[in-house]
Amino acid sequence: MFVLQLLLIRLLTRYFIELIGRASADEAFAKIALGLFFSATFILPAAGAVLKRFHFHGRTRRRTQTPAPLDDGLAGCLFHPVIYFVVSLCLSLSAGVILCEQVFGEDFATRAPIFLSLLFGVLTLSIAQTILVYRYFTPPEKTTPGAFRRDPRSELLGDVCIYLNMILFQILWGVLTSFPAAGVSGFEDFAGRLFVLGFFALLLYFPPRIFYLADDIHRPAAWGTILLANAPTLLRVLFGFDISFIR
Repeated sequence: MFVLQLLLIRLLTRYFIELIGRASADEAFAKIALGLFFSATFILPAAGAVLKRFHFHGRTRRRTQTPAPLDDGLAGCLFHPVIYFVVSLCLSLSAGVILCEQVFGEDFATRAPIFLSLLFGVLTLSIAQTILVYRYFTPPEKTTPGAFRRDPRSELLGDVCIYLNMILFQILWGVLTSFPAAGVSGFEDFAGRLFVLGFFALLLYFPPRIFYLADDIHRPAAWGTILLANAPTLLRVLFGFDISFIR
């Protein structure tokens, strides 16, 4: 995890920043790629939740676990549906704006029917996505879903969707925390950095990991893995100590 964060994610983050620069220079392909990126962060978690739901609850029944792993205080704070909805709304709006610019032109916001349709569509889809993701933690009423959803391959496909979504969010997390940071000047400076980093983590780091942490949120090993994977970011942002050698 440490090596992946230090090497691969930093490299992907650099490429993504370059893509943003090319899109800002009105390169059509870069804008479309950026729109598809945000669209993927919107579609993948809902698809993964639908594909894995039956298998997840089958395992919880066999292990006699509670089917509502997000009901306790810590999980309820980190993975509150309102936070997830806000993130979903921002990502879907970003994708919609970028793709509408390519289809209808940069002045599409001045055309009321198109702009209002975008806003209504984004709001509706964000609500639907949040419902689909959080239904994952509710036992399905039908005990015998379709043949494909009972097939182990559907869970594998769902795992792929969830993992790819986590990588895409990790790139956004890398962009957001890639700003240069000087050495910490005192306790107030450190506390301010910690607060900002924690706020950003609630929006970008924890939401795509909702499926992984639902069962493991109280396991010290899970939090140890998170700290290890984010050690480069924590050291640089909180203390100004950059150990990365990829520029």
